[in-house]
Amino acid sequence: MSLIAAVRGVLEQRSTDSVVVVVGGVSLRVYVPSSSLESLGEVGDGVRLFTHLVVREDALSLYGFATEEARRVFELLLSVSGVGPRIALVVLSAMGPQEVALAIASGDADALGRVPGVGKKRAARLVLELRGRLEKERGAVEVGAPGPGPVDAVTALVALGYTPSEARQAMAGLEPGLPLEERVRRALQHLAGTG
Repeated sequence: MSLIAAVRGVLEQRSTDSVVVVVGGVSLRVYVPSSSLESLGEVGDGVRLFTHLVVREDALSLYGFATEEARRVFELLLSVSGVGPRIALVVLSAMGPQEVALAIASGDADALGRVPGVGKKRAARLVLELRGRLEKERGAVEVGAPGPGPVDAVTALVALGYTPSEARQAMAGLEPGLPLEERVRRALQHLAGTG
């Protein structure tokens, strides 16, 4: 859990990989993936970003995301050896959090490997370490449950930070024949209260 969970303020400045947000008279530089940057308004608009603070010996860096899911995926990526905040940010700039979670859950290392700076070895490590963790988190609750197996919408939702129980509830009313991506999209709408 990050010391600074979110910032709310006025957008003062934008660049290609960061924004400056004025919070109570203090201007904070927050590094954001392009997907979050696109969803922010214009300079002068109010903004809220879910954040993760990275503390290094020589610097403090604040990373911000438009959604909690994006922050959760960023934190999952950071948990893998050899993946720092800059690589995790590049991944979330090239792919949305849902796409990253689906790639991990389905074992699609090729999709992750196409992200600049990731490469085949790092992509394989991401899938290996994170897919196993997601299945383990889900396994204790899902043992014996019917379904399409370990690569399904519940796994993808768990990758985005939802509990297996929340994920199953969100999936309950959906038609079973929908493609995986559509099931995840509709479940996320339900969880956000917009579905």
